[in-house]
Amino acid sequence: MNQDPAADTALRSETRATCREIVRRHERALVELARGLHAEPETAFAEHRSAAKVRELLAAHGFEVTAPVAGLDTAFTADRGTGDLVIGICAEYDALPEIGHACGHNIIAAAAVGAALALAEVADALGITVRVIGTPAEELGGGKVLMLERGAFDGLAMAMMVHPGPDEVCAPRSLAINDLEVRYTGRAAHAAAAPELGVNAADALTVAQVAIGLLRQHLESGQMVHGIVTSGGAAPNVVPARTAAMYNLRAAESASLERLENRIRACFEAGATATGCTSEVVQISPVYAELSCDDELSEAYRAAITELGREPVPRAEQADRVIGSTDMGNVSQLLPAIHPMIALDCGDAVTHQAEFAAACASPSADRAVLDGAVAMAWTAVAAATDPGLRSRLANSAEDRPGRTGKHNSAGQGDAPGPVRRQHTSGGVA
Repeated sequence: MNQDPAADTALRSETRATCREIVRRHERALVELARGLHAEPETAFAEHRSAAKVRELLAAHGFEVTAPVAGLDTAFTADRGTGDLVIGICAEYDALPEIGHACGHNIIAAAAVGAALALAEVADALGITVRVIGTPAEELGGGKVLMLERGAFDGLAMAMMVHPGPDEVCAPRSLAINDLEVRYTGRAAHAAAAPELGVNAADALTVAQVAIGLLRQHLESGQMVHGIVTSGGAAPNVVPARTAAMYNLRAAESASLERLENRIRACFEAGATATGCTSEVVQISPVYAELSCDDELSEAYRAAITELGREPVPRAEQADRVIGSTDMGNVSQLLPAIHPMIALDCGDAVTHQAEFAAACASPSADRAVLDGAVAMAWTAVAAATDPGLRSRLANSAEDRPGRTGKHNSAGQGDAPGPVRRQHTSGGVA
Protein backbone atom coordinates (compact mmCIF):
# COMPACT_ATOMS: atom_id res chain seq x y z
CA MET A 1 0.00 0.00 0.00
CA ASN A 2 0.93 3.65 -0.26
CA GLN A 3 3.24 5.27 2.26
CA ASP A 4 1.03 8.38 2.13
CA PRO A 5 -1.71 8.18 4.81
CA ALA A 6 -3.95 10.48 2.79
CA ALA A 7 -3.66 8.19 -0.22
CA ASP A 8 -4.51 5.17 1.91
CA THR A 9 -7.56 7.00 3.28
CA ALA A 10 -8.71 7.86 -0.23
CA LEU A 11 -8.20 4.27 -1.40
CA ARG A 12 -10.15 2.98 1.59
CA SER A 13 -13.05 5.31 0.92
CA GLU A 14 -13.17 4.54 -2.79
CA THR A 15 -12.96 0.77 -2.42
CA ARG A 16 -15.58 0.70 0.34
CA ALA A 17 -18.01 2.59 -1.86
CA THR A 18 -17.32 0.20 -4.73
CA CYS A 19 -17.88 -2.83 -2.49
CA ARG A 20 -21.23 -1.54 -1.31
CA GLU A 21 -22.35 -0.81 -4.84
CA ILE A 22 -21.28 -4.26 -6.06
CA VAL A 23 -23.31 -5.98 -3.32
CA ARG A 24 -26.33 -3.87 -4.25
CA ARG A 25 -25.85 -4.76 -7.90
CA HIS A 26 -25.89 -8.48 -7.07
CA GLU A 27 -28.71 -8.27 -4.50
CA ARG A 28 -31.15 -10.39 -6.48
CA ALA A 29 -28.63 -13.18 -7.18
CA LEU A 30 -27.45 -13.28 -3.57
CA VAL A 31 -30.96 -13.45 -2.15
CA GLU A 32 -31.90 -16.12 -4.69
CA LEU A 33 -28.85 -18.14 -3.63
CA ALA A 34 -29.78 -17.92 0.05
CA ARG A 35 -33.42 -18.83 -0.64
CA GLY A 36 -32.41 -21.63 -3.02
CA LEU A 37 -30.12 -23.24 -0.46
CA HIS A 38 -32.84 -22.93 2.17
CA ALA A 39 -35.37 -24.68 -0.07
CA GLU A 40 -33.15 -27.72 -0.64
CA PRO A 41 -31.33 -28.44 2.64
CA GLU A 42 -28.59 -31.06 2.60
CA THR A 43 -26.79 -32.54 5.58
CA ALA A 44 -23.09 -33.07 6.33
CA PHE A 45 -20.90 -34.31 3.47
CA ALA A 46 -23.98 -34.65 1.23
CA GLU A 47 -24.28 -30.97 0.20
CA HIS A 48 -23.82 -31.70 -3.52
CA ARG A 49 -26.55 -29.39 -4.87
CA SER A 50 -25.75 -26.70 -2.33
CA ALA A 51 -22.02 -26.61 -3.04
CA ALA A 52 -22.71 -26.59 -6.77
CA LYS A 53 -25.03 -23.56 -6.46
CA VAL A 54 -22.35 -21.59 -4.61
CA ARG A 55 -19.57 -22.65 -6.98
CA GLU A 56 -21.59 -21.84 -10.10
CA LEU A 57 -22.35 -18.28 -9.02
CA LEU A 58 -18.69 -17.64 -8.26
CA ALA A 59 -17.50 -19.21 -11.50
CA ALA A 60 -19.98 -17.09 -13.45
CA HIS A 61 -18.19 -14.00 -12.11
CA GLY A 62 -14.68 -15.03 -13.00
CA PHE A 63 -13.54 -16.95 -9.94
CA GLU A 64 -11.15 -19.82 -10.52
CA VAL A 65 -12.93 -22.72 -8.84
CA THR A 66 -11.15 -25.84 -7.61
CA ALA A 67 -13.39 -28.73 -6.62
CA PRO A 68 -13.27 -30.99 -4.83
CA VAL A 69 -10.45 -30.13 -2.42
CA ALA A 70 -8.92 -31.76 0.63
CA GLY A 71 -10.38 -35.13 -0.33
CA LEU A 72 -13.92 -33.92 0.46
CA ASP A 73 -16.45 -34.18 -2.35
CA THR A 74 -18.40 -31.07 -1.35
CA ALA A 75 -15.46 -28.83 -0.43
CA PHE A 76 -14.05 -26.26 -2.84
CA THR A 77 -12.02 -23.09 -3.17
CA ALA A 78 -12.63 -20.15 -5.52
CA ASP A 79 -10.00 -17.46 -6.16
CA ARG A 80 -9.86 -13.99 -7.72
CA GLY A 81 -6.92 -11.59 -7.69
CA THR A 82 -3.17 -11.92 -7.54
CA GLY A 83 -2.23 -9.86 -4.49
CA ASP A 84 0.12 -11.09 -1.80
CA LEU A 85 -2.44 -10.69 1.02
CA VAL A 86 -4.82 -13.68 0.77
CA ILE A 87 -8.24 -13.02 2.30
CA GLY A 88 -10.22 -16.16 3.12
CA ILE A 89 -14.03 -16.09 3.31
CA CYS A 90 -15.66 -19.27 4.60
CA ALA A 91 -18.94 -20.46 3.13
CA GLU A 92 -20.97 -23.03 5.05
CA TYR A 93 -23.98 -24.72 3.44
CA ASP A 94 -24.83 -27.88 5.37
CA ALA A 95 -28.19 -28.16 7.12
CA LEU A 96 -29.55 -30.06 10.10
CA PRO A 97 -31.53 -33.31 9.93
CA GLU A 98 -35.31 -32.77 10.01
CA ILE A 99 -35.22 -29.00 10.63
CA GLY A 100 -33.17 -27.90 7.61
CA HIS A 101 -31.37 -24.55 7.72
CA ALA A 102 -32.17 -23.87 11.37
CA CYS A 103 -28.63 -22.58 11.82
CA GLY A 104 -28.78 -20.28 8.82
CA HIS A 105 -25.93 -21.68 6.78
CA ASN A 106 -27.78 -20.57 3.66
CA ILE A 107 -27.20 -17.00 4.84
CA ILE A 108 -23.55 -17.71 5.62
CA ALA A 109 -22.92 -19.00 2.09
CA ALA A 110 -24.74 -16.16 0.33
CA ALA A 111 -23.05 -13.47 2.43
CA ALA A 112 -19.66 -15.05 1.71
CA VAL A 113 -20.34 -14.95 -2.02
CA GLY A 114 -21.51 -11.33 -1.77
CA ALA A 115 -18.36 -10.25 0.06
CA ALA A 116 -16.20 -12.12 -2.46
CA LEU A 117 -17.92 -10.56 -5.48
CA ALA A 118 -17.44 -7.12 -3.96
CA LEU A 119 -13.78 -7.65 -3.11
CA ALA A 120 -13.02 -9.17 -6.50
CA GLU A 121 -13.72 -5.80 -8.12
CA VAL A 122 -11.15 -4.03 -5.93
CA ALA A 123 -8.63 -6.86 -5.47
CA ASP A 124 -5.98 -5.35 -7.74
CA ALA A 125 -6.30 -1.91 -6.17
CA LEU A 126 -5.94 -3.41 -2.69
CA GLY A 127 -3.20 -5.89 -3.56
CA ILE A 128 -5.19 -8.87 -2.32
CA THR A 129 -6.28 -12.31 -3.43
CA VAL A 130 -9.85 -13.24 -2.51
CA ARG A 131 -10.44 -16.90 -1.71
CA VAL A 132 -13.84 -18.35 -0.93
CA ILE A 133 -13.48 -21.63 0.96
CA GLY A 134 -16.47 -23.92 0.69
CA THR A 135 -16.54 -25.81 3.98
CA PRO A 136 -18.93 -28.75 4.34
CA ALA A 137 -20.15 -30.52 7.47
CA GLU A 138 -19.95 -27.88 10.18
CA GLU A 139 -22.92 -29.32 12.07
CA LEU A 140 -21.35 -32.76 12.30
CA GLY A 141 -18.11 -33.94 10.77
CA GLY A 142 -15.74 -31.00 11.16
CA GLY A 143 -15.21 -30.04 7.54
CA LYS A 144 -12.94 -27.12 8.42
CA VAL A 145 -10.82 -29.29 10.72
CA LEU A 146 -10.24 -31.81 7.95
CA MET A 147 -9.53 -29.03 5.46
CA LEU A 148 -7.06 -27.40 7.85
CA GLU A 149 -5.22 -30.68 8.27
CA ARG A 150 -5.11 -31.19 4.49
CA GLY A 151 -3.84 -27.73 3.55
CA ALA A 152 -6.93 -25.91 2.28
CA PHE A 153 -6.24 -22.93 4.57
CA ASP A 154 -2.54 -22.71 3.75
CA GLY A 155 -1.31 -19.25 2.76
CA LEU A 156 -4.27 -17.31 4.16
CA ALA A 157 -3.53 -14.05 5.95
CA MET A 158 -6.96 -14.10 7.62
CA ALA A 159 -10.29 -15.91 7.50
CA MET A 160 -13.81 -14.72 8.22
CA MET A 161 -17.47 -15.61 7.98
CA VAL A 162 -20.70 -14.20 9.34
CA HIS A 163 -23.30 -16.35 11.12
CA PRO A 164 -26.98 -15.47 11.70
CA GLY A 165 -28.43 -15.54 15.18
CA PRO A 166 -30.89 -13.78 17.47
CA ASP A 167 -28.30 -11.18 18.56
CA GLU A 168 -25.69 -8.94 16.95
CA VAL A 169 -22.32 -10.05 18.41
CA CYS A 170 -19.00 -9.04 16.85
CA ALA A 171 -16.72 -11.38 18.80
CA PRO A 172 -18.84 -14.18 20.28
CA ARG A 173 -17.54 -17.00 22.43
CA SER A 174 -17.85 -20.66 21.48
CA LEU A 175 -17.20 -23.87 23.37
CA ALA A 176 -14.81 -26.64 22.46
CA ILE A 177 -16.71 -29.83 21.64
CA ASN A 178 -16.11 -33.54 21.19
CA ASP A 179 -18.79 -35.84 19.70
CA LEU A 180 -18.71 -39.41 21.01
CA GLU A 181 -20.90 -42.44 20.41
CA VAL A 182 -20.94 -45.29 22.92
CA ARG A 183 -22.09 -48.74 21.80
CA TYR A 184 -22.83 -51.64 24.12
CA THR A 185 -23.02 -55.30 23.13
CA GLY A 186 -24.56 -57.93 25.37
CA ARG A 187 -26.56 -61.12 24.71
CA ALA A 188 -30.19 -61.43 23.66
CA ALA A 189 -32.63 -63.70 25.48
CA HIS A 190 -36.36 -64.04 26.08
CA ALA A 191 -37.15 -61.44 28.70
CA ALA A 192 -39.67 -63.71 30.50
CA ALA A 193 -38.72 -67.30 29.64
CA ALA A 194 -34.94 -67.04 30.12
CA PRO A 195 -33.91 -63.58 31.39
CA GLU A 196 -30.99 -65.11 33.30
CA LEU A 197 -29.36 -65.96 29.97
CA GLY A 198 -29.40 -62.39 28.76
CA VAL A 199 -26.75 -59.70 29.08
CA ASN A 200 -28.70 -56.46 28.94
CA ALA A 201 -27.12 -53.75 26.80
CA ALA A 202 -29.92 -51.34 27.72
CA ASP A 203 -28.96 -51.71 31.38
CA ALA A 204 -25.37 -50.83 30.48
CA LEU A 205 -26.57 -47.64 28.84
CA THR A 206 -28.80 -46.86 31.83
CA VAL A 207 -25.88 -47.24 34.23
CA ALA A 208 -23.80 -44.89 32.06
CA GLN A 209 -26.63 -42.34 31.93
CA VAL A 210 -27.05 -42.41 35.70
CA ALA A 211 -23.30 -42.02 36.21
CA ILE A 212 -23.23 -39.03 33.86
CA GLY A 213 -26.25 -37.52 35.61
CA LEU A 214 -24.53 -37.79 38.98
CA LEU A 215 -21.30 -36.40 37.54
CA ARG A 216 -23.03 -33.19 36.42
CA GLN A 217 -22.97 -31.73 39.94
CA HIS A 218 -19.17 -31.91 39.85
CA LEU A 219 -18.50 -30.53 36.36
CA GLU A 220 -16.13 -27.61 35.98
CA SER A 221 -17.49 -24.21 35.01
CA GLY A 222 -18.22 -24.16 31.30
CA GLN A 223 -18.40 -27.94 30.91
CA MET A 224 -21.58 -29.44 29.46
CA VAL A 225 -22.76 -32.93 28.52
CA HIS A 226 -25.84 -33.74 26.45
CA GLY A 227 -26.81 -36.84 24.58
CA ILE A 228 -29.49 -38.98 22.97
CA VAL A 229 -30.15 -42.72 22.80
CA THR A 230 -29.82 -43.74 19.16
CA SER A 231 -30.57 -47.46 19.66
CA GLY A 232 -32.35 -48.79 22.73
CA GLY A 233 -33.55 -52.24 21.77
CA ALA A 234 -36.10 -53.71 19.37
CA ALA A 235 -38.85 -55.24 21.53
CA PRO A 236 -39.68 -55.25 25.24
CA ASN A 237 -39.79 -59.06 25.43
CA VAL A 238 -36.24 -59.39 24.10
CA VAL A 239 -33.29 -58.58 26.33
CA PRO A 240 -31.48 -55.93 24.23
CA ALA A 241 -28.22 -57.21 22.84
CA ARG A 242 -27.12 -53.89 21.36
CA THR A 243 -27.65 -50.27 22.35
CA ALA A 244 -25.99 -46.98 21.45
CA ALA A 245 -26.05 -43.33 22.45
CA MET A 246 -24.46 -40.18 21.07
CA TYR A 247 -23.06 -37.52 23.36
CA ASN A 248 -21.79 -33.98 22.88
CA LEU A 249 -19.10 -32.99 25.36
CA ARG A 250 -18.42 -29.26 25.60
CA ALA A 251 -16.08 -27.08 27.61
CA ALA A 252 -14.88 -23.49 27.69
CA GLU A 253 -11.47 -24.49 26.32
CA SER A 254 -9.71 -27.52 24.92
CA ALA A 255 -7.78 -28.56 28.04
CA SER A 256 -10.99 -28.60 30.07
CA LEU A 257 -12.66 -30.63 27.32
CA GLU A 258 -9.94 -33.27 27.55
CA ARG A 259 -10.48 -33.58 31.30
CA LEU A 260 -14.23 -33.91 30.75
CA GLU A 261 -13.75 -36.61 28.13
CA ASN A 262 -11.71 -38.72 30.55
CA ARG A 263 -14.52 -38.58 33.13
CA ILE A 264 -17.26 -39.37 30.60
CA ARG A 265 -15.34 -42.34 29.23
CA ALA A 266 -15.15 -43.66 32.81
CA CYS A 267 -18.96 -43.43 33.00
CA PHE A 268 -19.26 -45.36 29.75
CA GLU A 269 -16.91 -48.01 31.11
CA ALA A 270 -18.95 -48.27 34.30
CA GLY A 271 -21.94 -49.39 32.27
CA ALA A 272 -19.96 -52.19 30.69
CA THR A 273 -18.39 -53.27 33.98
CA ALA A 274 -21.67 -53.33 35.89
CA THR A 275 -23.54 -55.43 33.31
CA GLY A 276 -20.91 -57.60 31.68
CA CYS A 277 -21.40 -56.00 28.27
CA THR A 278 -18.63 -54.92 25.98
CA SER A 279 -18.44 -51.23 25.14
CA GLU A 280 -17.06 -49.39 22.17
CA VAL A 281 -16.54 -45.60 22.16
CA VAL A 282 -16.31 -43.99 18.75
CA GLN A 283 -15.25 -40.41 18.09
CA ILE A 284 -17.59 -39.45 15.28
CA SER A 285 -16.30 -35.98 14.48
CA PRO A 286 -13.00 -34.11 14.91
CA VAL A 287 -12.68 -32.13 18.12
CA TYR A 288 -13.75 -28.50 17.68
CA ALA A 289 -11.63 -25.92 19.49
CA GLU A 290 -13.00 -22.77 21.09
CA LEU A 291 -13.12 -19.52 19.10
CA SER A 292 -10.26 -17.05 19.44
CA CYS A 293 -11.47 -14.01 17.48
CA ASP A 294 -8.84 -11.54 16.31
CA ASP A 295 -9.32 -8.27 18.21
CA GLU A 296 -8.36 -5.86 15.40
CA LEU A 297 -10.45 -7.63 12.80
CA SER A 298 -13.39 -7.83 15.21
CA GLU A 299 -13.16 -4.09 15.79
CA ALA A 300 -13.02 -3.45 12.04
CA TYR A 301 -16.15 -5.56 11.63
CA ARG A 302 -17.85 -3.71 14.53
CA ALA A 303 -17.18 -0.37 12.85
CA ALA A 304 -18.55 -1.69 9.56
CA ILE A 305 -21.74 -3.25 10.91
CA THR A 306 -22.43 -0.20 13.07
CA GLU A 307 -22.08 2.08 10.05
CA LEU A 308 -24.66 -0.09 8.30
CA GLY A 309 -27.16 0.77 11.04
CA ARG A 310 -26.94 -2.32 13.21
CA GLU A 311 -26.39 -2.24 16.97
CA PRO A 312 -23.98 -4.92 18.20
CA VAL A 313 -23.94 -5.86 21.86
CA PRO A 314 -21.40 -3.89 23.92
CA ARG A 315 -17.88 -5.26 24.04
CA ALA A 316 -18.17 -6.01 27.76
CA GLU A 317 -21.10 -8.37 27.13
CA GLN A 318 -19.55 -10.38 24.31
CA ALA A 319 -17.92 -12.92 26.63
CA ASP A 320 -21.37 -13.86 27.93
CA ARG A 321 -22.70 -14.64 24.44
CA VAL A 322 -21.92 -18.32 23.98
CA ILE A 323 -22.97 -19.54 20.54
CA GLY A 324 -22.49 -23.28 20.98
CA SER A 325 -19.56 -24.76 19.09
CA THR A 326 -18.04 -24.37 15.64
CA ASP A 327 -15.17 -25.79 13.64
CA MET A 328 -14.28 -22.18 12.85
CA GLY A 329 -12.71 -22.32 16.32
CA ASN A 330 -9.95 -24.53 14.93
CA VAL A 331 -9.33 -22.04 12.14
CA SER A 332 -9.15 -19.17 14.64
CA GLN A 333 -6.56 -21.04 16.69
CA LEU A 334 -4.26 -21.22 13.65
CA LEU A 335 -4.68 -17.86 11.92
CA PRO A 336 -6.33 -14.47 12.46
CA ALA A 337 -10.07 -14.99 12.08
CA ILE A 338 -13.50 -13.67 13.01
CA HIS A 339 -16.93 -15.31 13.30
CA PRO A 340 -19.41 -12.52 14.09
CA MET A 341 -23.13 -13.11 14.58
CA ILE A 342 -25.60 -11.04 12.55
CA ALA A 343 -29.07 -10.62 14.00
CA LEU A 344 -32.32 -11.76 12.39
CA ASP A 345 -35.86 -10.74 13.30
CA CYS A 346 -36.72 -14.14 14.74
CA GLY A 347 -38.89 -13.34 17.74
CA ASP A 348 -38.16 -15.69 20.63
CA ALA A 349 -36.60 -18.31 18.37
CA VAL A 350 -32.97 -19.38 18.65
CA THR A 351 -30.75 -21.41 16.37
CA HIS A 352 -31.55 -25.12 15.91
CA GLN A 353 -35.29 -24.51 16.20
CA ALA A 354 -37.80 -24.86 13.37
CA GLU A 355 -38.93 -21.30 14.02
CA PHE A 356 -35.39 -20.05 13.41
CA ALA A 357 -35.24 -22.05 10.18
CA ALA A 358 -38.32 -20.13 9.02
CA ALA A 359 -36.63 -16.84 9.91
CA CYS A 360 -33.68 -17.79 7.70
CA ALA A 361 -35.86 -17.36 4.61
CA SER A 362 -37.43 -13.98 5.36
CA PRO A 363 -36.92 -10.30 4.52
CA SER A 364 -34.77 -10.04 7.66
CA ALA A 365 -32.59 -12.89 6.40
CA ASP A 366 -32.26 -11.19 3.02
CA ARG A 367 -31.03 -8.02 4.76
CA ALA A 368 -28.56 -10.08 6.79
CA VAL A 369 -27.09 -11.53 3.59
CA LEU A 370 -26.49 -8.08 2.13
CA ASP A 371 -25.31 -6.39 5.35
CA GLY A 372 -23.08 -9.33 6.19
CA ALA A 373 -21.52 -9.23 2.72
CA VAL A 374 -20.81 -5.49 2.91
CA ALA A 375 -19.49 -5.68 6.47
CA MET A 376 -17.06 -8.48 5.61
CA ALA A 377 -15.93 -6.67 2.48
CA TRP A 378 -15.31 -3.50 4.49
CA THR A 379 -13.42 -5.53 7.10
CA ALA A 380 -11.13 -6.85 4.37
CA VAL A 381 -10.65 -3.32 3.01
CA ALA A 382 -9.63 -2.16 6.50
CA ALA A 383 -7.17 -5.04 6.77
CA ALA A 384 -5.64 -4.26 3.38
CA THR A 385 -5.36 -0.48 3.82
CA ASP A 386 -4.24 -0.21 7.44
CA PRO A 387 -0.43 -0.52 7.20
CA GLY A 388 0.05 -1.93 10.69
CA LEU A 389 -2.77 -4.47 10.43
CA ARG A 390 -1.78 -5.50 6.93
CA SER A 391 1.82 -6.04 8.01
CA ARG A 392 0.78 -8.14 11.00
CA LEU A 393 -1.52 -10.34 8.91
CA ALA A 394 1.08 -10.78 6.18
CA ASN A 395 3.78 -11.66 8.69
CA SER A 396 1.46 -14.12 10.40
CA ALA A 397 0.90 -15.94 7.12
CA GLU A 398 4.62 -16.01 6.36
CA ASP A 399 5.61 -17.23 9.82
CA ARG A 400 3.05 -20.03 10.03
CA PRO A 401 4.96 -23.34 10.02
CA GLY A 402 4.43 -25.53 7.00
CA ARG A 403 2.12 -23.09 5.19
CA THR A 404 2.77 -22.96 1.46
CA GLY A 405 -0.21 -21.16 -0.04
CA LYS A 406 -1.19 -24.32 -1.93
CA HIS A 407 -4.18 -26.50 -1.18
CA ASN A 408 -4.83 -30.16 -1.76
CA SER A 409 -6.88 -31.29 -4.73
CA ALA A 410 -9.40 -34.07 -5.11
CA GLY A 411 -7.05 -36.99 -4.88
CA GLN A 412 -5.30 -35.98 -1.67
CA GLY A 413 -6.25 -36.60 1.90
CA ASP A 414 -8.47 -39.28 3.38
CA ALA A 415 -11.86 -40.19 2.04
CA PRO A 416 -14.69 -37.84 2.99
CA GLY A 417 -16.71 -38.49 6.10
CA PRO A 418 -16.54 -38.02 9.85
CA VAL A 419 -13.61 -39.11 11.95
CA ARG A 420 -14.28 -42.46 13.64
CA ARG A 421 -11.76 -43.38 16.33
CA GLN A 422 -12.65 -46.39 18.41
CA HIS A 423 -11.94 -47.62 21.93
CA THR A 424 -13.29 -50.88 23.33
CA SER A 425 -13.53 -52.19 26.86
CA GLY A 426 -15.40 -54.66 29.01
CA GLY A 427 -16.32 -58.26 28.33
CA VAL A 428 -19.47 -60.34 28.00
CA ALA A 429 -20.03 -62.41 31.19
